[in-house]
Amino acid sequence: MADFLSDLKHILFLDIETASSTERFDELSPRLQKEWINKANHLPNEEELAVEELYFEKAGIYAEFGRVVCVGLGYFLYDPGRDQLQFRTKAIAHEEEHDTLLELRAILEKKHWTLCAHNGKEFDFPYLCRRMLTNRVPLPEVLQMAGRKPWEIRHIDTLELWKFGDYKHYTRLELLAAIFDIPSSKDSIDGSEVNEVFYKQKDLKSISTYCLKDVEVTARIYLAYQGLPGDLKVDIVQQDEQHVN
Repeated sequence: MADFLSDLKHILFLDIETASSTERFDELSPRLQKEWINKANHLPNEEELAVEELYFEKAGIYAEFGRVVCVGLGYFLYDPGRDQLQFRTKAIAHEEEHDTLLELRAILEKKHWTLCAHNGKEFDFPYLCRRMLTNRVPLPEVLQMAGRKPWEIRHIDTLELWKFGDYKHYTRLELLAAIFDIPSSKDSIDGSEVNEVFYKQKDLKSISTYCLKDVEVTARIYLAYQGLPGDLKVDIVQQDEQHVN
């Protein structure tokens, strides 16, 4: 177990929060407005929302019409002498998406990381790749997947691990936290409220706090997969400096 705890330092746990690329539909370029209308015609719309309302509600899910608002990061350090496990976290959240992605890229290029996220292979990792390219930010090595064999890609997905080969099964992060008795991250806002909090309330701090809670929950679930208790004593240290060491 000590070897496992020591090796944790190579895993960077990650979560992203996203919003629509603009606050209002009419702020999109005419070309993108046309593309969203085409997209909206194929989306479930039980409430029969207007195209503009549906944009505010749903566009953040799609990298072509969304933007990264915050990236939460976390990694473990283990001190075998003191038998102490520390989890260091950092939120990257700038007003300009380009600045957020540039800072993230610098961190990802600093070390030979393995990335871990919940549903990361379906959402976080491809979303970041698409938004980086849209912002003309070169992909860091760990996000370069073209031409690589599956075992050469250093990505861990806690949702995929929980599926155990069952491709039909989707399990929310919150449900896994509940069954492993891990404290919830949903005590303030949730992902569906990020657009409102970002554009209407102008509250990046609340979004960052929520994002880091999801990162911690993901990391604790990963530990639980190794048979470690959900209430394992971990010292949480939030970093304010520019880079993750």
